[in-house]
Amino acid sequence: MTWREAMQSSLYGPAGFYTGGESPAEHFRTSAQVSPRYAGAMAAVLRDVDAALGHPDRLDLVDIGAGRGELLRQMLAEASTDPPLARRITARAVEVTPRPAGLDPRIGWDATPPARITGLVIASEWLDNIPLDVAELTVRGPRLVLVETGSGAQRSGPPPGAADLAWLHRWWPLSEPGDRAEIGLPRCRAWAGVIGRIERGLAVAADYTHSRAARPYQGTLTGYREGRVVRAIPDGTRDITAHVALDACADAGAAAGAQQTLLTSQRQALRALGVDGRRPALARAGGDPLGYAQALCRASEEAELIDTAGLGSFGWLVQTVDVTLPVSLTGLR
Repeated sequence: MTWREAMQSSLYGPAGFYTGGESPAEHFRTSAQVSPRYAGAMAAVLRDVDAALGHPDRLDLVDIGAGRGELLRQMLAEASTDPPLARRITARAVEVTPRPAGLDPRIGWDATPPARITGLVIASEWLDNIPLDVAELTVRGPRLVLVETGSGAQRSGPPPGAADLAWLHRWWPLSEPGDRAEIGLPRCRAWAGVIGRIERGLAVAADYTHSRAARPYQGTLTGYREGRVVRAIPDGTRDITAHVALDACADAGAAAGAQQTLLTSQRQALRALGVDGRRPALARAGGDPLGYAQALCRASEEAELIDTAGLGSFGWLVQTVDVTLPVSLTGLR
């Protein structure tokens, strides 16, 4: 198969990694699972969007690639301190897996985003799981890479189609025979589809990323199983991801109607939203040992979210439709 076909089957087929009954949480942790401070930062963005929209009667909150609904549960808990806001939120999880038992009944569950959105869309670690093809430069020009799903063995296949070649030429040009690129056109189209559904509001994508000036010459296809990096064998037993060309997605979003764009890192964005990982003063330990321990735990969680060797290196793509960027993020432009 091509890599796009293989990823589609291994991740989303009848016995796929995400659809075959296993819980992905057994294999990796997302930002929302690391700390509720991530949800707190996203809730701050939601409040800014709400204000920019003039406090509409219905405020959409859409989480694409919602996992088990962890982020939405935490954000609704954050919003509960402001009852007028909480009453106006319409929360929607977008996932290919069945609705988890016991999920907050206020959270809707669908396989596709709503057709019309007024509010905030969040896509944390969604784009990296959208299947894509891999191309390799040969002496005959670019060729798609074919993969055997059971072993992961690879060989050269047919040339990419015209649209894929155009994407490669613009966003990931290949220089030397043996160089590889991951053709991000499906991710660009998926992101443009999200922007096209927003009537007024803001969308945030957070993912491992790279830029056109520094694409990895052998690509980034990676497997994850039981908390470890493993070979990217598309056999349904492991997560298969590839980093996202967020710059290309940003361009696609702008073409779909986004008016303002911010490309930054998760570390910079979360720090602007108040997540700084600062340790509490040691003097607090004597007079309030429990409070000190709790504050130290929060600081540790925050530090993991903004660690440049991990989640802090994620890229954030923020785009708006008929609203302005939140004041808390405008300084990052």
